[in-house]
Order: sequence, then C-alpha cells, then structure tokens
Amino acid sequence: MSLNHREIDLVLSELDLIGSQIQRIVQPAYDTLVLSLYKPGSPVELLICLAHGACRIHATTVPVPKSEKPLRFAELLRSRIRNGRIESIRQLGAERIVRADIRVSPATEGGKPVRYRLYARLWSGAANLILTDETGSIVDALARKPKRGETAGGTYRPEETLNEASPERAFVVRDLPGPGTFNERVDRLYARGRGELSRDQLLPKVREWFARRQASLRARAEELRRTEEEYSNAERLRELGDILMGSLGSGSWEDGFLETQDFFRGGVVRIRVDPEKSLVENARSYYERYRKAESGLKDVRTEREEILRRLSRLEEEAARMEAEESPYVLRAFLAKRRSAGAAKRPYPGISLERDGWTLLVGRSAKENDELLRRHVRGNDLWLHARDWPGAYVFVKNRPGKSVPLEILLDAGCLALYYSKGRNSGQGDLYYTRVKYLRRAKDGPKGLVIPTQERNLHVTLEEGRLRSLRSLIGKEPEEA
Repeated sequence: MSLNHREIDLVLSELDLIGSQIQRIVQPAYDTLVLSLYKPGSPVELLICLAHGACRIHATTVPVPKSEKPLRFAELLRSRIRNGRIESIRQLGAERIVRADIRVSPATEGGKPVRYRLYARLWSGAANLILTDETGSIVDALARKPKRGETAGGTYRPEETLNEASPERAFVVRDLPGPGTFNERVDRLYARGRGELSRDQLLPKVREWFARRQASLRARAEELRRTEEEYSNAERLRELGDILMGSLGSGSWEDGFLETQDFFRGGVVRIRVDPEKSLVENARSYYERYRKAESGLKDVRTEREEILRRLSRLEEEAARMEAEESPYVLRAFLAKRRSAGAAKRPYPGISLERDGWTLLVGRSAKENDELLRRHVRGNDLWLHARDWPGAYVFVKNRPGKSVPLEILLDAGCLALYYSKGRNSGQGDLYYTRVKYLRRAKDGPKGLVIPTQERNLHVTLEEGRLRSLRSLIGKEPEEA
C-alpha cells in the first residue's frame, strides 16, 4: 500500500519540520532513507521509502540499522546536506512529489549559505530521490535514469510541469487501525501487519532461511556421525580382512555374506562381501577401508565438531532474529543472504560437492580456459588424462587439509570419463597444483604444460561413476 497524495499531505501537516537540523542520514536499504531531524522539543526520524507498492513518507519510531557497507546516495547526502536546516517541505500539488528546501551554512566565516532541494517522488514503479541545487541542476539521484535525464548534470524542476487545472482523482485518507496520529498508525501498519516489507511478512522468510540452513548442517552432522562410528571400529575392519584371507577355500556364501569362523573373537561371523569379487579382492577392500578409517577419524571428528558449533551459532542467531521487532533489520538480514547467494558465480562445465570437497570439470577447451582464468587458484589440484585430449578436473583446495585418496580417485575417474580414453576403461592421469601449470606459448585456448606432476592410474568403476552422477544431478554427457 503506497500513500496517496491526501495521506502525504496529512503526514506532513502533523510534523513540525521547518527549521529542523539534519543530524544523521541512514540508508538501511537501497530504496529506503531515514533523516534524523532535530528541533528543540520535536525530534523526528523521517522515513522515505521508494519500495514498489510501499512508497511513503512518515515519521518512524522503529529502530533503523545502518547499512553494513556505505551506499552511494547516503554518502552523497552526508557530504552535502548533513547539518543543514529544512527551510520548507511540501508536496507539489497532488503529484506525490515531496520537495524539501535545505539551507547549509558555510564551514567558514563570511561564506555564503548553500541551498539544495531534495525531491522524493513517491510513484510506485517510477519512484526516485533526487538532490538538486537551487536552480534545479541535478547533483545526483538515488536511481540514475539517463532516459529521464535524472543523472548528475541534468535538470529536474517538476514544478514547471504541474498542471494545476487538472482535476484531482477521488482519493481519501484511509482509516488505518489503531490509536494515535496518522504518522503513528502508518508507521505501525508498515512495521508489522501489512505489506511485503512488514515484520509479519519478513519473519516467515527469515525462518525459512534458517530452517534450510539448519537442515543442511544437521544432515551433514549425521553423515559425519555415521562415518565416525564406522571409523571408530577401524580395527574390526582389519580383522575382517584377515578373516577373509584366512578363509580361502572354506566358508559358505549366502546372499552376499560369507559365514566363517571368527578366530579373533570366537564363534561364527557373517561378513558382507561382493559376490563378483574374489575373497582376496574383498579382503583388500576391507584393508583399504581400515587404512582410510585409521587416517580419517581425526579429520571426521574435527569437522563434525565444527559443524555442531556452526549449528549452535545458527540457532542463537535464529533466536535473535525471532525476537527482532524492526522489519528493517529483518530485511537487511535477508538482503545480505540473497546478495551473497547471487554473488556466487556458477562454475562453467560441471561442478559437484563430495564430503566437503568441490570438484570442477571443464568438458571443452573453452570451459577449461574459463576455469583456469577465473575459478581456480594456485593450491587447487589439477588432473588430466595422460596422452588423451579431454577434460581438466580441478579439486578446490581446503586450507590445512590434504586431498583424500577417495576424492583423488573421484577426480581421476571424471578426468578419464570426459576424455577420449573413456572406452579403454582405465588409464593414467597426471596431476599437480594449479600454480605449477604454465600456459603453452602461442598454443590453443586452455593448453597448459604441467610441472612437478605425479601419475595416477584409475579404473572406471561403475559404482563410483553412479555415485558421481547422483551428485552431478544428471547423467554425464558424451565426451
């Protein structure tokens, strides 16, 4: 609900603004400005909002937070009109354009005062704040609109285009609920009950954000708990491998399990095995899981503890936001999260997350070059199929952590899969840090010469590929 011209007139008539000094200027969001005006006996926080469907001007008692980073128009106003005094403020006819004439005293004795005009055009879809000098020459505008001439150096004198003879539309002052002046009722209405910028509308969006984030962290914490539980029993994995090696030629198979004597703990033990593999290969799998568990237990515990700490901090922040009365604080919170999400540029090619590691795949020379130029850093890991043209695969670095073998094998499988050597089913790759890559002089786009590279032999395992496909969210495309 935007204010109509009669309501704007009523708002201004209730406020004693003439002679007020502008002591503070806050721009909590791009489309909102608050002027802290002081006059003995009648200080006012004057809010001007240009949001679509909520264009308005009124006094507010709701705390308004500062923007986390300086915003251009607020900084301009601070440099030009802060400490100035309002000589007049009025609406131009029935146009929903409010003009404030501001006199700024010179900083030095004997200088001439400077006068500015601050226009607030409260039109939904075409709202703007424009600062001009006293001749109408534009100093700057909140929304720079070259097609309208609303940029620095242009001219803005809406008084000259007013058609005083045009009949006014039949607007009335709406009967807003609650006690108090019209300013107080407008302020209360927008702060809580109505409009997409009210607390009642913003709080569910804040709750939804926290719910999504908490669910993600809880899922990761549970995954790490299960991994920690498995890793904590690492010695048993080695024992099962030994039992399999000691059961060659004996024991009975049943539905993917081998029943045999447990010569470590006594009795009979059922060991899960892959029927398509030999007992030796199954034993090797248990030994590999043992080595992985033994080396990874500390990292898993550390990561889970950090996830739980983050979850605790998130719950505390959610409680603070739940108790927050100011819609401007809630709106700033959401805007920051949206901008953070928007700022995250999508990677070219394919990207996926595995156990906290980010893997990037460039499937063409163009994608390889784009990843190299803009998305990877010196300590990221680079993999490429040896002797075959194809994808560059990168593993993004995590400070203080070395790339686990399973992640390295995942990256190697992707590099081989998206190369001309896919049909061979296995092959060699080389890998090194991005900082050890050198662009080939006068070579084709994306071509690099690696140094300090190491070799990795991988086999395209269907189970691993199936798992990677699920993380990518689609079947790999043909190379």
